[in-house]
Amino acid sequence: MTASGASAQPHDATITYPGGLRARWRWAGSGQGPAVFALSEAGGTLVDHGSLVSADPEALCRAELLWDDSGLFIVKYGFHTYGLDARSGILRWSHRSATPLLAVVASPRLAHVIAQAEIETFALEPDGTVAWRIAHSDVVTEVELMGGRLVLTSFSGQVTALDPATGRPTG
Repeated sequence: MTASGASAQPHDATITYPGGLRARWRWAGSGQGPAVFALSEAGGTLVDHGSLVSADPEALCRAELLWDDSGLFIVKYGFHTYGLDARSGILRWSHRSATPLLAVVASPRLAHVIAQAEIETFALEPDGTVAWRIAHSDVVTEVELMGGRLVLTSFSGQVTALDPATGRPTG
């Protein structure tokens, strides 16, 4: 136990996604990267791409992962979005936002994933190119895919609905 009462040991979870995809997640607090990357359940090599973001990634929060239909793990980490090969973990592309990322959203009905940063929304193709991008005049605090629309709520409470395929405002 640490001084705050939290366990310093890594945590594990197994999650089943629609379509039967199962993933094992392992996470820990700051400074626990070596414990997280110490072993692989399947005996393969685990790759830590934290150094792509910072010389000292241990001081930062680890990433949130999302599975998409292109055989990629999409990772949001600070200002960066990464596309990793789902089987090997090899980095296929990366994209840097001007502001911190809030969420990465995907749907089997879209040909891209949507990355939502504080003041910009952009769609990333399977090869990492930007399909569309829009800037916002207020900080976005919430994003969700609802009723075929990308719904954004700003810090001031303004709600904006976008077509997730094109980024254009919807009526």
